[in-house]
Amino acid sequence: MEAARLHEYTDDMSEGLTIEVIDRPAVESSDDVIVEVEGAGWCQTDNHIIEGMWAEYVEQPLPMTLGHENAGTVVEMGPEVDLVEEGDPVICHPVQTCGTCRACRQGETMYCENQAFNGLTTDGGFAEYLHTNERAVIPLPSGVEPIDIAPHADAGITAYHAAKKAVDRLNPGDHAVVIGIGGLGHIGVQCLDAMSAAQITAVDLKDSALELAAEGGADHLVNPDDEDVRETVDSITDGDGATQVLDFVGADVTTEYAPDITAAGGDHHIIGYGGHIHESAQALVNGEFSYVGNIVGQYTELQELVALVEQGDVDLHTSRYELSEVNTVAERLEHREIDGRAVITP
Repeated sequence: MEAARLHEYTDDMSEGLTIEVIDRPAVESSDDVIVEVEGAGWCQTDNHIIEGMWAEYVEQPLPMTLGHENAGTVVEMGPEVDLVEEGDPVICHPVQTCGTCRACRQGETMYCENQAFNGLTTDGGFAEYLHTNERAVIPLPSGVEPIDIAPHADAGITAYHAAKKAVDRLNPGDHAVVIGIGGLGHIGVQCLDAMSAAQITAVDLKDSALELAAEGGADHLVNPDDEDVRETVDSITDGDGATQVLDFVGADVTTEYAPDITAAGGDHHIIGYGGHIHESAQALVNGEFSYVGNIVGQYTELQELVALVEQGDVDLHTSRYELSEVNTVAERLEHREIDGRAVITP
């Protein structure tokens, strides 16, 4: 089968991945599931993996097939699999868990002590077929196409995971700020709008992204090139600040907004990454706000997100590309030329 493989880390996105022919994955364990990939979302994390940013955090055996936002059709299963059958359309949680460690028994998918992460620590879905397991696949309801929902496997669940935490602390009349209306951010706006009665302010440098935010339910739009974010949020919130801030950029300039735009006792959620947090301890003590980290989400949260999609509350804005165009997609994302989410169709 054809697959897009990472052989060595590089900052040059034009030649980050190599298309080559490798063996199709086969069933090895009783709970294995082999999926014919119909859609695989391209994520900013894929760019970061190519750059080597994850090498110090996880073991990455190279060469490796990237792609952690996968959906498709089941073509083969292990003998003990009974959740799905051959021919079933599924979306695949990116983490394959063991089910027996303490974290798994608590439902904390991302904390599994024995996990395999498609496209990060083991082969992913920028290929014709994907090896996963029964605990990672979610059958899709009738009418939901794999190619359309694939990016929800990470972009969607990560945005939903952060929004769900934020919604728990948002009361009617409160304000939420969403920074970065890209592949994750445009989903985050919709999740906040669907699950809360908060006023939502969207922040992005691209007017086309802000238009996407408005379509998703944002009440106020802010372009930092045109107006001061701190002053505008202060005006919108009558000086109180935003109870919850969802930062889908995670650059130095956006994390630095926190002391000035986050309400007392509020949270600044870090979802995007690449920057740093440089604040004095006194700033946190004075405002009693918190920085909150986020990574993907639980299997059950992906089920909940699929339900929102089926109900029509969340809609993905996508563009499609052939497997041969993976490096073009990486370059376009690097230059902020993609609105919403790019989907690779192997």
